[in-house]
Amino acid sequence: DTVIMVFGSNLAGRHGAGAALTARHNYGAIYGRAIGRQGNSYAIPTKDYDLKSLPLPRIKEYVAEFLAYAETHPELEFNVTRIGCGLAGYREDQIAPMFQDAPKNCKLPHGWRNGKVTKV
Repeated sequence: DTVIMVFGSNLAGRHGAGAALTARHNYGAIYGRAIGRQGNSYAIPTKDYDLKSLPLPRIKEYVAEFLAYAETHPELEFNVTRIGCGLAGYREDQIAPMFQDAPKNCKLPHGWRNGKVTKV
C-alpha cells in the first residue's frame, strides 16, 4: 500500500514549517500548491494566504473534500497528522470531530477515530 501523509497547509502553499515542511522534504508536497494530493502527500488548508488561521467551518469544508478523496481511493493509506493543532493553533477537540466519518484507510491521530477528544 502507498502511504500518503496528510498535513495542514496554507492557501499560499508555503510548506515552510511543521508537518508541511516534512511533507515537502519527504513526501512530494509541492511548494506553491495549497490543496490536495501532491506526490505521496495530501494538503488540507488550515491557514489563509497571509498565514492566519482559517475559520473552523472553512477547514471543515477542506476536510470533507479530503475524506471524499480518501473514500474513492481505498488502495491508498492516509496517515493523518494533527492538522490545525500546531501552527494554526486549534485544539484537538475542535478538529478531531471533522474526521469522525473518516474511512478505514485513514490512520488518525490517537483518540481522533471516535471524534471525542478531551480538551487539552
